[in-house]
This record gives sequence, structure tokens and C-alpha cells, in this order.
Amino acid sequence: MLEIVRYEASRRYKSAVVLSVLLALLSVLMVALFPSIESSGADIDAYWESLPPAMKAAFGASGGGFSLTTIEGFLAVEIYQFFWLLLLGIYVAYVAGSLIAGDVERDRLDVLLAAPVSRSTVLVEKFVSLLPTILVLNVVVGAVVYGSIVAVGESASMVDVAMVHLLSIPYLLACGAIGLLLSVLFDRADIAQRGGLGAVFALFLLDSVSESAGVDWLGAISPTRYYDPTAILVSGEYDWAGAAVLLGATVALVLVSRAVFRRKDIA
Repeated sequence: MLEIVRYEASRRYKSAVVLSVLLALLSVLMVALFPSIESSGADIDAYWESLPPAMKAAFGASGGGFSLTTIEGFLAVEIYQFFWLLLLGIYVAYVAGSLIAGDVERDRLDVLLAAPVSRSTVLVEKFVSLLPTILVLNVVVGAVVYGSIVAVGESASMVDVAMVHLLSIPYLLACGAIGLLLSVLFDRADIAQRGGLGAVFALFLLDSVSESAGVDWLGAISPTRYYDPTAILVSGEYDWAGAAVLLGATVALVLVSRAVFRRKDIA
């Protein structure tokens, strides 16, 4: 059992390690820059307050009690709201876009389905194969971020740092489920991958703009609404209900993808 999961995960093992190292190095660099940011004091906070509401909302800092001169606020903006929430979400959706469409395009899927395995099993196991990459990224980068904080003589809640990574897992799975649906809708991997990239970015913008435009309800369809790294790091608020919504949305998207894939002509 889970042969497809193991095979697909092993294919992405090197890329997962490389991406983890790159993000870890970026995190070290960002944390090392923090002492110089902290010394700037009120100047940088004054600059931050002058930014448009939509831009501050995009970084999860539209509410009060936020400061870039605290290690928590700095990490939230410089690492988690941009690299983790946006770019990593786009990356997972992009990778998921090739899960089915890539094999269809290369005429490999019909060979796989010739084995005694159902389409549902193929689709679910290919999707589950994203999980090892997501886990490796979270464990490696989370450990490096906290170690870097200690190394520069700052203090932050280890629990909050762990929770910002733990609660990112449902969010990243939801982004992957968006890519999976596009992967069964299109036969060309590049179209599905670009569609996943564009969808996650568009939903990110929708959530940010709708909040500042006074139509907050419109952003409820965006997965970014249910994962807020800034609230976790700055306020210690854990949105368990949001995580449940993301997991529910992931299951729903996988089931829709399964229904489409079972009826799809791949000849």
C-alpha cells in the first residue's frame, strides 16, 4: 500500500531538501538583520503606518498592537506573510498542478491505470505525496527560525513559532487541493500549474483588498482568510476553527477532483 505516495514523494525529495535549505538560509539572513531594524525604533513604525490599508492588510497587520521593531512582528511580515503564506502557497499549488496533468501529457497515466489500481487511489495517493514535502519544509525552517532568534539574543515563544508552522499545514494542503483540481481539469501540466499559481495569488489579493474595501465577506473564499501568521506570532492567537475550515475545503476539493477524474477521458 501507498506505493504511489512513496514513489511520488521520493521524486520530490531533492527539491524539498533544496527548498528547505534555501528558506532556512533566508530565515537566518532575515533574523540576522533584525537588530539593525530594532535600532531604528519609531522611524520604521512611522513608515509602516503611512502605508495604504490594503498593503498592511496583505501582511496581516491591519489591526493595532503591531510593530516591526519586535521580533514577532518582523518575522510575521518579512518571512511568514510573504514567503510562507504567499510564495510557498503558490509553490504547493504549482507542484500539485502537475500531479495528474503531467502524467496525462506524457502518456504515463494510462500505463499506471493498467495496473490493478483505481483512479481514486491514484488521485488520493498523488495528493497525499505532497505531505512529506510540506512536513520537511515546516520542520526544517521552523527549527532554524527559532535557533536564529536565540542566536541573535532575542526571545520569542517557541510554542508560537511551532504553531505558525503547524497551522500552515492545513493552509498549504488547501493550496495543493486547488492545484489538484486544475490538474484533473486540464490535460497540459503547464496550464494547470500556471492556473494554480494564478488562483492562489488572486485569492490572496482578494482577501487583502476586500478587507480594506469594506466587503470583508468577499474574501471568505480565500484560504488566506483562515491562516494568519501575524495573529499567531504577535498575539498568540491560534485559529483552530480556521484550520478546520481549510481541512474541510481540502477534502471537498479532493472529492470534486476525484469525481471529475473518474469520468475523465485520458485516451
